[in-house]
Amino acid sequence: MLKTAPKFYEVAKRIVEITEDCIIVAHNSEFDYRILRTEFKRLGFAFKRETLCTVELSKQLIPDQPSYSLGKLTRSLGIPVSDRHRANGDAMATVKLFKMLLAKDSDKSIIKKNIKKSEVEKRINTTHKTIIEALPAVTGVYYIHDVDGNIIYIGKSNNIKHRINQHLTDKSSKSKKIQLQVASVTYEKTGSELVALLKESEEIKRNKPIYNRALRRNIFTHALYSYQDNNGYTILNIDIAEGETRPITTFTNRQSAKSFMFKVVEEYNLCQKLTGLYKTKSSCFNYSIKECFGACLEEEPSGSYNNRVEQLIEKYSYENKDMIIIDKGRDIDERSVIYIQSGVFKGLGFFDLNYQITNIEILQSIITPMENNRDTQHIIQSYLRRNKRLKIVKLPTE
Repeated sequence: MLKTAPKFYEVAKRIVEITEDCIIVAHNSEFDYRILRTEFKRLGFAFKRETLCTVELSKQLIPDQPSYSLGKLTRSLGIPVSDRHRANGDAMATVKLFKMLLAKDSDKSIIKKNIKKSEVEKRINTTHKTIIEALPAVTGVYYIHDVDGNIIYIGKSNNIKHRINQHLTDKSSKSKKIQLQVASVTYEKTGSELVALLKESEEIKRNKPIYNRALRRNIFTHALYSYQDNNGYTILNIDIAEGETRPITTFTNRQSAKSFMFKVVEEYNLCQKLTGLYKTKSSCFNYSIKECFGACLEEEPSGSYNNRVEQLIEKYSYENKDMIIIDKGRDIDERSVIYIQSGVFKGLGFFDLNYQITNIEILQSIITPMENNRDTQHIIQSYLRRNKRLKIVKLPTE
């Protein structure tokens, strides 16, 4: 999206012109203003403007909201947002929110500039600035160290520089503790978000950093199971994830599981009744609109219905499969590979584009072994569901 975008120095003069004698209004203005000042500093220009933060104003004028993120706040206030997470869409949403705040400000404290900050400069020490400036905006795993070199926090991000910036400027209790102890940050570039997620999960379990301990024990709560009913139909059922039973796939919460089920019911013409989406003793709703072939009334033979269920299971489960998942690498001429053997995650590695990796011996030589557990299974299955264009290669059975 940014391939054809202008460089900062090309628009810097225009930014100076349009912000002259103006107050910059932004949702979390400290972050945006700091970025602007940093970019101007690189050009040798001291950029100074007054700012107003719609997060802080909202907390004062619209208290007790469950969340003050732009998306959730505008939704709860009934402010229509188009093009979410795009510059124009977020900017217009902020404009509408600010107009509402101005209307709610009966004391006119905003107009009187009682809340306005004459200089928004984050209380970030020299060490923090040095750390942030040295980091790249890449996908990978990062490690926050204390003065003795101990790892106090491990995370993954699609933009390590941005994420560490958040850690070192956020006002949450955990972030403040990290800010007091951080001495350095190291990182491992992965290129692939899937590789970063798997490495993050294993590294947290191995190192047990002090500020990762509040992390949920399991990153998923619900799972999709199947069983045969008395009439020979394969029933799909969403339930709380259990350690003993092997699921088809797992989900972070019940809502994401139900959203997935509605999608696959439509994709495979499955019965809402036999997938738990429509509780009835007769036919399901889809039968009335001819999108269910009558399995709910035993009109469709169980064999043909089960065949479509098996196609779904085959697509979303890698149980007993020998395969590799190929994703982005750390550089343009490199790819990452996730190795699954007999349905078990064996590890991951990187290979050159010119390298042939379908040979099992060559594949095993470049793979770094990693632990297979419920978390890694969930990470891989969830990533496969979200990324339809991933290259998956089935390997010949030995």
